[in-house]
Amino acid sequence: MTTARQRQRIIHAVKKRVLKNHFNVAGVSYTDWITLIDVRTPQLLTVPENEFETELQDILRGLKSSHTGFYHERPNRLFPQHTINASLWPPEGDGGPWYFLDVFPEGPADRAGIKPGHKLHQVDGVPYIAPDMPPFRTGHTHTLVVSEPHDKNTREITLELPRRKVTKELPPLLPPKSMTHSEIAPGIGLLRITWFPGAIGLKFARALDSAIADLKAHGCDHLIIDLRGNIGGGLGFARLASYLCPNGIPIGYSLTPKRLRKGFKTEDLERVVYPDSRFGFAAALTRFAVRDKSIFLMTQGLGDQPFHGKIVMLVNRWTNSAAEMLVSFAAENRLATLIGTKTAGNVLGAVNFKTGGGYFLRLPVFGWYSIKGECVEGKGVAPDFAVEVDPNELNSGIDQQMIAAIAVLSGERCAQAAVR
Repeated sequence: MTTARQRQRIIHAVKKRVLKNHFNVAGVSYTDWITLIDVRTPQLLTVPENEFETELQDILRGLKSSHTGFYHERPNRLFPQHTINASLWPPEGDGGPWYFLDVFPEGPADRAGIKPGHKLHQVDGVPYIAPDMPPFRTGHTHTLVVSEPHDKNTREITLELPRRKVTKELPPLLPPKSMTHSEIAPGIGLLRITWFPGAIGLKFARALDSAIADLKAHGCDHLIIDLRGNIGGGLGFARLASYLCPNGIPIGYSLTPKRLRKGFKTEDLERVVYPDSRFGFAAALTRFAVRDKSIFLMTQGLGDQPFHGKIVMLVNRWTNSAAEMLVSFAAENRLATLIGTKTAGNVLGAVNFKTGGGYFLRLPVFGWYSIKGECVEGKGVAPDFAVEVDPNELNSGIDQQMIAAIAVLSGERCAQAAVR
């Protein structure tokens, strides 16, 4: 339990970090934001502990940036993707019920028997209607009431979630299995990627190499990359970007708050090729260690691949962060056909700062821009073919977006898709 004096120090630390480290892509007035937090400080000093966290989160929303939050080391409200390894979607819009959309392989929801299309009625005895997202937290046992989409018969599911600590890079998420692969049709390989683990992602890169080698060994010369529900992650996405094109080309560039404020020329940014080892990455960073660390990230030039020109990416409203960096790169260079729905529009890079009292402030500390200077923060990336899914069909095992992807790769007309 924090005292009023401790909270005063926490609020001061939050203001100081925002002014120093926040990447202000939306052009928010810090003067107005500081005034807002000062006006609400008397209330923040006296509210109950759980409301202190909620109130500060609400104030931080005024910064209008993704990857921004305030939470205790034992947070009481996290995204379902980060906890039960599943995403939720209200197909009827605000005021409608939640349905499970993406269920990550081998995660808590998957192991409990939850399927895409299942309807969520209650969490811990409380009904939730969109846009009020049900709260989930690690180190807690949740009781869910679910049903088939139009079935009145409900059943209870108990999910026991292990505790996870906050690290510098990540909120206290329960990591999903990052990747699975399979041949889903003759000559068509599937990579399903739920996140890009690790800051540099070298372990993920090695696993990706093995998966692609296995698909090629089975004669897969067409490729579906399923990024639906992807929660983002680290630089491992650059290894996958390298597989999309034969040569070494720019993926996009990062900017620090300092470089954004002072101005820049893209030709002055350091070119860094995604490394094959930690030593290689350290060597690249050492070249400009005393300079501003805004960089142009480059692909590795892995040569021709049998699936080049025959790649589909599946995306949806929960495709986030590093996955969107990959998607925007593929879209601008016409390296893949995008199918699904518009992505989330959350492409800022963030870290966590300790503020005292067991609380952490999560702030975006760099922005990401495509090679054409586009930032999809707050905008998302629209697909080439817009294809929605239906909870009833999902629950019956019919994935309209996957069917559309196979149809495109098979040279068939995608009748149910609307061309952008």
